[in-house]
Amino acid sequence: MTPMPRSSKPSKLDLKSKPIHVRRPPPRTGNQLVIITGMSGSGKASVLKAFEDLGYYCVDNLPVELIPHFADLLKESDHHRNAALVVDIREGQRLDKLPIIIRDLKRKLNTSVIYLEAADSVLLRRFSETRRPHPLGTSAPVQSSLNDERRRLTPIRNIADITIDTSKFNVHELRAHVLDAFRSEVGTTKSILVSCVSFGFRNGPPEDADLMFDVRFLPNPHFVPELRPFTGRDKKVARYINSFPQTKEFISRISELLVYLLPHYLEEGKSYLTIAFGCTGGQHRSVYLAEQLAKHLRGKDGLEIVVRHLGLEAMGK
Repeated sequence: MTPMPRSSKPSKLDLKSKPIHVRRPPPRTGNQLVIITGMSGSGKASVLKAFEDLGYYCVDNLPVELIPHFADLLKESDHHRNAALVVDIREGQRLDKLPIIIRDLKRKLNTSVIYLEAADSVLLRRFSETRRPHPLGTSAPVQSSLNDERRRLTPIRNIADITIDTSKFNVHELRAHVLDAFRSEVGTTKSILVSCVSFGFRNGPPEDADLMFDVRFLPNPHFVPELRPFTGRDKKVARYINSFPQTKEFISRISELLVYLLPHYLEEGKSYLTIAFGCTGGQHRSVYLAEQLAKHLRGKDGLEIVVRHLGLEAMGK
C-alpha cells in the first residue's frame, strides 16, 4: 500500500492495523447530527446511504453556511430525530469555516464527525475506474488534486470523532461497519424482511424472487375432484399434500438450508429476501409450501415474515 502523506500532527489512524479509529464514541441520547466528510473517492456516498437505511434524514453537499440553521431545525423536530450530512471539498474555500461550525454545534446538539480516507493508490484506482474528474478540477493531475485536498482537509480530520480508512473495504463491508457502529443509536437491530411467495408457472415466476423452488414434483391436489375447488390454505388440501413423505422431507431440507443461509444474509446486510414456490396454477402445492415455510420462520430473531399468494390474488381468492 502506498504510504499516506502525514499531517503536522501525529496521525490518529494506523493504516496498517486500524482501518477504523474512534476518538470519541457516538452520542447516546437526543437528536443526533452526523457530519460525513473526507477524501474524494473514499466512499462518502455509500456511508450516507447506510445512514439513510438506518432512518436518518440525509442531505448531500449542504452548503456550510446552512448547517447551523439545519441543526436548529433538527433539534426542534419531532419527526426527524437523526440526520446525516455530507460536507466535502466541493464547498471550496467555505470549507475552512467547518471546524468552527462543528465546535459551536457540539455545544447545543449531539454531533459526530466521520472522516473517510484511503491510500492514494486506492483513490487513484477508483478515479480511474469511475472516470470521474476530481472535484478540484481537471487542470491538474489527480494525484496533485489529492495532495491539495488532503492538505486542506487536515484541520477537519484532526477533530473527527471517527476516522475510517476505506482502502481495504468494498462497498458492502463499509456499509456493514457503519450499520454496526450506529444501529444501537437509533434503537434498531439487524433484521431482514422475508417474503414467502407462491405462484403458478402458468402465469410466470415473480421477477423479484431471490430463491425459487419448483414444487411441481409433489402430487397435485388438482386431480383429486373433491380438493380441486380449495386452496393450499384449506386443511383438507394441507393434509393431502403433507401425507406424502417427499413433502415432509422437502420442508425439512428447505428449512435447514434457510437456517444456514439467513444468518449470512443478515451479516451481509441484506434487507429483503423473497423466497418463491411455484406449482402449475399457484393454487394448491405452492400455497401450502409458502405457508409452511412462513410458519417455520416466524418468531426467529431478526426475521420479519410476510406471505403472498400471487396465484390466488389473480384468481380473486
